[in-house]
Amino acid sequence: MKIALCVALILLWLAPAEGAGDQSTAEMFLRSNLDTVIQILQDKDIQQQKKNTDIDEIVTPMFDFPLIAKLALGRQYWIGLTEPDQERFTTLFVRRLKKTYFDTLALYKGEKIIYEPPVEGDKKSQISTYLISEDKKTSILYKLYKSAHDWKIYDIEIQGVSVVRSYRSQFDDILEKGTIQDLLLKLEQSVDNK
Repeated sequence: MKIALCVALILLWLAPAEGAGDQSTAEMFLRSNLDTVIQILQDKDIQQQKKNTDIDEIVTPMFDFPLIAKLALGRQYWIGLTEPDQERFTTLFVRRLKKTYFDTLALYKGEKIIYEPPVEGDKKSQISTYLISEDKKTSILYKLYKSAHDWKIYDIEIQGVSVVRSYRSQFDDILEKGTIQDLLLKLEQSVDNK
């Protein structure tokens, strides 16, 4: 599961920052930035730190990080947090996601991406992709919604396992035995020590 999560996090940031339009725009949105990120990853003349910076600038605007943090923590705990603790949790959670993601960028070895037709709703789109390597096929489902100005990713499922639900399970385990301050400390340590 950890390797699958790393693969997903590599692709987690792979979506464009263009305006919303009709539902088919979500797929074009995802494809165009996946192509750009892959070009950056394959460029041997760019140092890893520069690759990370360039990729971060491309993909960060695509994610609704406050919503992802809220969903990962769960409504039951989120509503009990003060605004400063909500901000601290969101900041630490995003740092953890990004650190894991950039730590795994070097694992990219030229895998191919196959797209399935999107499943569309009024304001949401789900885009199934497959990451194909020499010996395996990993399914990755992107869940997006249309905001006032653009598409936003709010969850990803890897091999049927939601990143949001996976984190929520981890956070529930910590909070059943401890406090939100314990969780914040663990998040801080995971970011600093990874």
